[in-house]
Amino acid sequence: MHRRIAALLATMALAMVLATGMASAITYGQPDGDGHPYVGALVGADEQGEFVFCSGTLIAPDVFLTAAHCTAAIEQFGFEFLGVTFDSVFDPDTSVVYPGTPHTHPEFPGPSSDVKDIAVVVLDEEITDIQPALLPSAGLLDQLANDGALKGQSFTAVGYGATERTHEPGSGAPVFGEGGTRMYAVSTFSALNKGFLRLSQNPSTGDAGTCYGDSGGPNFLGDSRVIASITITGDIPCRSRNDTYRLDTPTARAFLGQFVTLP
Repeated sequence: MHRRIAALLATMALAMVLATGMASAITYGQPDGDGHPYVGALVGADEQGEFVFCSGTLIAPDVFLTAAHCTAAIEQFGFEFLGVTFDSVFDPDTSVVYPGTPHTHPEFPGPSSDVKDIAVVVLDEEITDIQPALLPSAGLLDQLANDGALKGQSFTAVGYGATERTHEPGSGAPVFGEGGTRMYAVSTFSALNKGFLRLSQNPSTGDAGTCYGDSGGPNFLGDSRVIASITITGDIPCRSRNDTYRLDTPTARAFLGQFVTLP
């Protein structure tokens, strides 16, 4: 990963740790190819060139869902926002980028019980050749919890972030793998509260998950197209948990309802 991008993502993750008491690429996963064509990445540019810096999902022909700390970072770090790409592998020279306008939740960052870490990019033009993913119905995760259906439930995370941590040859220093390729991984249910769905991504138990650069990316219910939550943060080594922001809550639905028709 380019050092500029790595530093940006690390700074963004650290900012979330400080703001929420937690931390947030696909780890121990697989290249997605054409598996989730509605998942894309935010594209920025500075004096060194173009780069992807967060993930997200097309939820309407002209609406792209992501995390608030991703869109807030555009102004915070002072780089140019170019738009959204859906290419499975980002190439600054050839990838198609769709311009749009970011809209950050106006109350972000909220309290730890409801951080309101949600945003959208309204694209300048509708995308007609990609079918959008689906939003959950109101209270879906609560209903599943009440029915006892969440225990053992799998979730599919998709994103463009860095891959699992390795060690630099010769030095032993920990490094994260290259980002910029759409990847997917399967996690399992860990816990549910008012604002967050927490997922296990511990490889020792057969789980996989997210890491730096996957922020804003979707966590699909099983292998469906329904986005249960978006990746927000997790543990710093990206080996234990994925803390994701629920989309079935009144807060999330009130924000999204300004831009899309809700189920």
